[in-house]
Amino acid sequence: MAVQIMAVVSSSPADKAGIRPGEKLTAINQNQIEDILDYQFYMTDKKLKIDLLDVNGAARRVTVRKGEYEELGLEFDSYLMDKQHHCKNKCIFCFVDQMPPGMRETLYFKDDDARLSFLFGNYITLTNMEQKDIDRIIKMHISPVNVSVHTMNPDLRQKMMLNPKAASSLDYLRQLAAAGIKINTQLVLCPGINDGAELVYSLKELGKLYPSVESIAAVPVGLTKYREGLFPLRPYTKEEAQEVIKTIHAFSNDFLQRKGVRMAYPADEFFLKAEMPIPDDVYYGEYNQLENGVGLLSLLRQELSDALEDWEDDGVYRRVSLATGEAPANFLREQIDRVQQRFPGLNCTVYAIHNDYFGENITVAGLVTATDLIRQLKGKDLGEELLIPGVMLRHEQDKFLDDQTIQDVQQALGVPVRTVDNDGTQFLLALLGEEDDNPAYVW
Repeated sequence: MAVQIMAVVSSSPADKAGIRPGEKLTAINQNQIEDILDYQFYMTDKKLKIDLLDVNGAARRVTVRKGEYEELGLEFDSYLMDKQHHCKNKCIFCFVDQMPPGMRETLYFKDDDARLSFLFGNYITLTNMEQKDIDRIIKMHISPVNVSVHTMNPDLRQKMMLNPKAASSLDYLRQLAAAGIKINTQLVLCPGINDGAELVYSLKELGKLYPSVESIAAVPVGLTKYREGLFPLRPYTKEEAQEVIKTIHAFSNDFLQRKGVRMAYPADEFFLKAEMPIPDDVYYGEYNQLENGVGLLSLLRQELSDALEDWEDDGVYRRVSLATGEAPANFLREQIDRVQQRFPGLNCTVYAIHNDYFGENITVAGLVTATDLIRQLKGKDLGEELLIPGVMLRHEQDKFLDDQTIQDVQQALGVPVRTVDNDGTQFLLALLGEEDDNPAYVW
């Protein structure tokens, strides 16, 4: 395979060696280059023999000398250097299958690409992989790998994912663990399907793979109103969410006693559904599962406590509003009450946005759209500024899921809109009207 070079960074080692745009990269130190993983792994050495095809298709070799781990300086047509791998599963709980029509095309693409796991933390199912792919991961010793397991029961996994490889690919998980590859796992739990006794079994089986398997996140299934013709699923009740937490606590408390770590954690959403207190930050250890919504609220609360100890009231007088999903609204009200006690001149109203766009079962902040923000906040007293969690814009960083922008919301509501980082200090800064130089991320 040959990968076309689109650009060469000026004054880079590749540029100095005479490599030019339009040439094709075939190998580094006699190792064939097929994608970004090969490229990043083999370019780390100080001395590289680069095999190329020039613009006329003639083979040539150049020697490059550079610092260890210094970037070679080649740029390609796509970051992965080839096409993104499409998901081959038909999971009964797939969120993409529940998307409303008419959204931008990229939102309907289901990826299941191991390279995105290594590079960006995406979760993969392993069903897209062959033995050679597993061997390559082990050879390169790339960690961590993030795996969507859902259940350790092979037959049930196949039924949930509707893919014949769903069962056998669990062996890949065990191979990676045996080779010492660090793994984070997630279980998307569906009431009456992979919870209860099945959850107990999955936790025990994954526990056997510790310390390679470092963490287990249990996430409740997300259900939109667009489920016509799909597998019949329902959301968790308060009592069922409590039972899930009880099951995970029983496992994690025992694991903590034996191994010194909890390993398994319910997502914040489970605690909110169960109407149970969010645990203290010590509960979450190294916070390995923040991207899965595990410990985000606890971390925000602790960081806010630390920030409040360092900030003095210098006469703040400010009236603002904050919009979020229904699930975290009360928690955020509690945190804002703490800030207002410290800063009596601050007045912040929290608006819990009902998700009409995706349906009433969707209560997280990350799936709130501009459409619902505008419809529900139009004519409300929003104060000097409207604060929103940056996760509402995470896909494009300038657009909501309904393709509208912050500017659209500002124009419709007649108030400045500020995105807020999931950082306690930055949260406090936003409430107080201080400058925030950090990028928006997630609540």
